[in-house]
Amino acid sequence: SHLLHPAFVMAQPPAQELTLRARHGCTSRECHQRADGRQQLRGSLALVSFGAAASLPRRTSAARLRQAAGGAAPSVVPEDRWLLSLDTEAFAKELTELGQKLREEQGEEDLRHLKRVVFWSDLCAVVGLASLWMTPNPITILALSLWTHSRWTMVAHHTIHGGYNKVDPSGHYSSKNFGMGSLWRRVVDWFDWMLPEAWSRYHNQVHHYRVNEPDGDPDYFEKYTDTWKLNREFMTVLSMLFFKWAFAAPNTYKALKLSQFKGELPANFDPKLTMTIYQVFRMESLGQAIFSAGELMTKVIGPYLLLHFFLLPLPLLLIGPSFFWNAVANLFLAELVANIHGFMVTTFNHTGEDVYCFSSGCRVNSPSFYLRAVTGSVNCCTGGFLNDFLHGYLNYQIEHHIWPDLSMLSYAKAQPHVKAICQKHGVPYVQENIFARMAKVLRIFTGRARMRRFPAHLERQEDLISWDDRGGVLRDVQRSPQDLAPAM
Repeated sequence: SHLLHPAFVMAQPPAQELTLRARHGCTSRECHQRADGRQQLRGSLALVSFGAAASLPRRTSAARLRQAAGGAAPSVVPEDRWLLSLDTEAFAKELTELGQKLREEQGEEDLRHLKRVVFWSDLCAVVGLASLWMTPNPITILALSLWTHSRWTMVAHHTIHGGYNKVDPSGHYSSKNFGMGSLWRRVVDWFDWMLPEAWSRYHNQVHHYRVNEPDGDPDYFEKYTDTWKLNREFMTVLSMLFFKWAFAAPNTYKALKLSQFKGELPANFDPKLTMTIYQVFRMESLGQAIFSAGELMTKVIGPYLLLHFFLLPLPLLLIGPSFFWNAVANLFLAELVANIHGFMVTTFNHTGEDVYCFSSGCRVNSPSFYLRAVTGSVNCCTGGFLNDFLHGYLNYQIEHHIWPDLSMLSYAKAQPHVKAICQKHGVPYVQENIFARMAKVLRIFTGRARMRRFPAHLERQEDLISWDDRGGVLRDVQRSPQDLAPAM
């Protein structure tokens, strides 16, 4: 509490000091002892900051109190000092209550909103496919790319998270069925470079559980880009153009295979390795692979490559070869645009020098989990259907990471309330336009900036856990099964 900050208390007249004494139940002697202690802290800004942490009420985490009792605390940089006065449990409690309210309010309105998104996605498909035969042109390319973009970032993403499980009586938009179980369902529901089952494991159960943990989050880009041997600007451009098939497809499939793998992993296989298409071939040549390049091609990448880019336009051969090749060109150019678009709306949301990363795991749905969902995520400009559609509703990334299983409409409703709760508790709520965020993403990708490190000594120790290399929990301090419920 700022009322207990040494600089504030030392400035109080006697009447106010008596009020503080009465409020906190200390004797006159104890109050004088506290005042003496505060006088000794005046000489050092670092010690004053520590004094604020030591003076925090009992609601503060046990870790901080133990640190204060130890008599020596690591220095806290100015941008992290908001943590010294944070009541993490009260902050998490308000978010939990808001989430319960949002879940109770979900219903037909949310399903109608989803169907509106699907309508506009289908309209993009109709425009793109109807003009597929034409010489490559901006209208066809943009329509096709928006079709691909919207099916992934909005329809599949939020459906597979379970955002519509309880509001769709037909069961079509169910996390258990959508795009999964067969090639037919994949083609009809969500056809992309990634296997839906692999995406579910990678994104829902690894990324969301371990957001911005360098050793655990597969979407922690700072660690991945630090491994680049070639020019980082050049590699960033390649990533923009090809990341879905060269990075996302093999890396998501690795997460699925790790969860299914029985017995010991191959010798020298690193489960934390980012599985790019290059690494797939390399690991296989070294005899360290958990799946072959052939398996990746036949089950994951190959069906989309053949069916989407060649079989889909094949009827145009009946009209003439030029129409067929125009269609192929339109599809490939649209894919490049969709990759750039996807890169922009999926990298900004956890990347930048003003975004925290974390050195250890935490229990799902614990106070630390909610705090990380906010401080490890970023929003872009929100509001307006067209704006939200173009962002893939990923501009509500903070709200999405707090409650991964809500609908897109619920995130839009929640956003001003979450921002207000963060302001009330002094928690940073980062929100900027997409171009400002991309500038910060590029600084990380090119090595010109580093992610912000969350002070390990200010973590709530009772929330921390250790994960194994396959996504299981090795150690949980509290061993609370209800707190380990999946963040779908």
